[in-house]
Amino acid sequence: MRSISDRIRHAISFEIIGLALVTPLGAFAFGMPIADIGVVGVVSATIATGWNYLYNLGFDHVMQRMTGGTKKSMPVRVLHAVLFEGGLLLALLPLIAWYLDVSLLQAFMMDVSFALFYLVYAFVFNLAYDRIFPLPDWQETAPDAARG
Repeated sequence: MRSISDRIRHAISFEIIGLALVTPLGAFAFGMPIADIGVVGVVSATIATGWNYLYNLGFDHVMQRMTGGTKKSMPVRVLHAVLFEGGLLLALLPLIAWYLDVSLLQAFMMDVSFALFYLVYAFVFNLAYDRIFPLPDWQETAPDAARG
């Protein structure tokens, strides 16, 4: 399983890169001032960072208990990303509606748009992160050529 420092590096790098991408894209897509989208983005990123840490810790514990390891298959990676974004969507909806002074329906559409962006981003980021920082127990051993 990942160490606390590795989980912190993961969560912070995920949010910083995501925020740098989503703020200008969101301002452009919704025709809102970049400062407003930036504030929503920073507050959302702060909430998401805590959620990221807790969610991934819990997900890994469940995987460890159910499968004996934490290496994720592609279907598990998809489930992981969908569940993460679904939980975050519910938490951020009231914040977006209130701060941007939009209806709940507008906030929902914006939140879904952000969630779809982050769904793809989370999948790509986590796949890349796991390849850049693999855990030792994920290393596959090459077949012994002498026995082959």
